[in-house]
Amino acid sequence: MPWKVSQPVDERMRLIARVLDGERMTDVCREFGISRKTGNKFLDRYKKMGPGGLEDLTRRPAKLARQSSPQVQKLIVDLKGDKPTWGAAKIREYLIQKNPSVRFPVRSTVHEILDRNGLVRKQGRGKRKYPAYPTHLGRAHESNEIWCTDFKGQFRLGNRKYCYPLTISDQFSRFLLCCEGLESTRETEVSQMFRAVFEEYGLPEAIRSDNGCPFSTRTVLGLSKLSVWWMRLGIRLERIQPGHPEQNGRHERMHRTLKEATAVRPASNFLQQQELFDSFREEYNEERPHESLKMKTPKSVYRPSKKSYPEHLPIPEYTEHDFVRIVYPAGGVRFGGKSSFFLSAALAGQPIGLTQAEEKLWRVSFMDLDLGYYDEETNRFTEMEKNALDVV
Repeated sequence: MPWKVSQPVDERMRLIARVLDGERMTDVCREFGISRKTGNKFLDRYKKMGPGGLEDLTRRPAKLARQSSPQVQKLIVDLKGDKPTWGAAKIREYLIQKNPSVRFPVRSTVHEILDRNGLVRKQGRGKRKYPAYPTHLGRAHESNEIWCTDFKGQFRLGNRKYCYPLTISDQFSRFLLCCEGLESTRETEVSQMFRAVFEEYGLPEAIRSDNGCPFSTRTVLGLSKLSVWWMRLGIRLERIQPGHPEQNGRHERMHRTLKEATAVRPASNFLQQQELFDSFREEYNEERPHESLKMKTPKSVYRPSKKSYPEHLPIPEYTEHDFVRIVYPAGGVRFGGKSSFFLSAALAGQPIGLTQAEEKLWRVSFMDLDLGYYDEETNRFTEMEKNALDVV
């Protein structure tokens, strides 16, 4: 436990004294239960300010830039009472005109004053800009028709670092293709794991996931760099409905078994935890009989895919489209000599096709997926309806 609650200054003084006596900062901080960064912070404050530097310093700024006098605040509140439909901008401008010798705060501060006094009408919680995009869900009748993937909920290891177990399984055979403890859910780490699995077992027809990162994002049709890569490989996207993990039930049932075997008592570090994952995967695939497989093991049922991982990504063909454009790194697309319209950073570097739907209206597609429409007059892109992903 960190500093004792009763006398934190005395505890800090003892730490500083021991360090000044020649003890290593690392050893002393470990004994006191704090980080070296905290220990060095108090050592620096002691050297600069003496014992007073070990006191808890106020977090209040020396000068409050947004603080207004009571008189100014009263003018703002009173005017709002007289003009209840006026917003912060109108109130500020009116008061400036009526009181040219008084210095009034900026609009955001006026709004904050009104809010503190309960004079701001709260808006209802808005919808997310891009909703989730669940798709049609198939049912596998043989190996590699559908792979299921997810992150088993993160947990802390003995060294206090978080572990994010990435799992990939074959829906038909229940074969656990991957169970890897990652340090985060970043797309780069997840892509590396999928590439290793693709190289070892080949490619599936479809991958089922939830709508979370990095499988999906809050961009056009929920596309992420990871899902775009899957599409380039010819893999169909399947996404479950938010709040319905039962739609990935076989995978979720495996997660429950995985948690009981490896996460109830986490290991001390990633290497030790990965040993637990590897042992679980070996037992789950090769030893544990499955009732749904008529007491066979997943390994005895699973067969590697006949579709091997390609050395180079297939290039999308847009033979029936009028124009092909490459999406800029930031997600923009330049078309017709005008300033670029924003599409999606998930498609950065990808070729897209444009087909004229009406005069100055163009349908924008990525491979076989229609993304939406670009209007030349407004220079704006509008995404497709949410069921568009069913055609992937």
